[in-house]
Amino acid sequence: MERYMSSLFLLCSQIMTETWAGSHSLRYFDTAVYWPELRELRFISVGYVDDQQFVRFDSDSVSQSAEPRAPWMDKMDQDYWEAETRLSRTAAQNYRVGLQTLRRYYNQSEGGVHIFQRMCGCEISPDLFFNRGFEQYAYNGYDYLALDTETYTWTAAVPEAVNSKLKTEAERSLAERKKAYLEETCVLWLHKYLEIGKEALKRADAPTARVTRHTAPSGEVTLRCRAQDFYPSEISLTWLRDGEEQLQETEFIETRPAGDGTFQKWAAVGIIPGQEGKYTCRIQHEGLSEPLTLQWEPQFSYTWIIVGANVLLLLLIAVIAGVVIWRKNNSGGKGGNYVQAVDS
Repeated sequence: MERYMSSLFLLCSQIMTETWAGSHSLRYFDTAVYWPELRELRFISVGYVDDQQFVRFDSDSVSQSAEPRAPWMDKMDQDYWEAETRLSRTAAQNYRVGLQTLRRYYNQSEGGVHIFQRMCGCEISPDLFFNRGFEQYAYNGYDYLALDTETYTWTAAVPEAVNSKLKTEAERSLAERKKAYLEETCVLWLHKYLEIGKEALKRADAPTARVTRHTAPSGEVTLRCRAQDFYPSEISLTWLRDGEEQLQETEFIETRPAGDGTFQKWAAVGIIPGQEGKYTCRIQHEGLSEPLTLQWEPQFSYTWIIVGANVLLLLLIAVIAGVVIWRKNNSGGKGGNYVQAVDS
């Protein structure tokens, strides 16, 4: 690992000449799960550069090793993967102790499912210099402890977390190590990953979008603007009425991963029926050369198309039957059939 750190410092000066749009981040998400039926605590750690997962460790996997999750991570050698595996296995042991401590703080028994989570990492500005660091913990789905990177002190989200706050702040060297990691080591690794994965990380996939109309059982009408297939995840969806933004009236969902490396998002606005033409959805994204604007366009109902086709078919049958009867009646013979009438 020391060899990697020295090479990172040399690489950093080279990367500074690269042109990158927007800010970039390196984030790790750790999850430790315990329940009595498990023989061993399950620990999962996932790393992301911007919106791309690039590394994963799962203590329940066959290899129990850190594994690449992005094609560009194949450039890392065996020393890197061995070091990442050692760090993850050590973290799993630390979370085991941490869960035992938390159950004691919360006065909980051995039974039941307990989950300890951490999100840690750093963000750099468009000029590739340090912007901010972050580290926070959650227990059983609720905020527990968060690092204030201005003062490098800890904020307890619940009374049970005060003990952890006091214990960590008593170790002065811990704050110094956190500061060094978030502001230096994390940033250098982010530069490294941006360099080796730049072809994939610099891509900008433009969104596809459409506007749909929905009527609730109560009669309320909404227009929904949906964008999908875009990367990176940063996107802006805005509803306008006669050119004016409708921020207060708009309902958003957070940007969500689509499962194929792209993202999706939608925004809905309530309207008065008949005023659909007054509303426009404006979409802004890095992959678009200019904002995309859409309006709702009424679509023909398939039901009426089917009904119309059936009516035409019945009319056609009736016309054919009428021709057959007319020819039969004017064939000049008795008992003539349709073929005879046509051949006559």
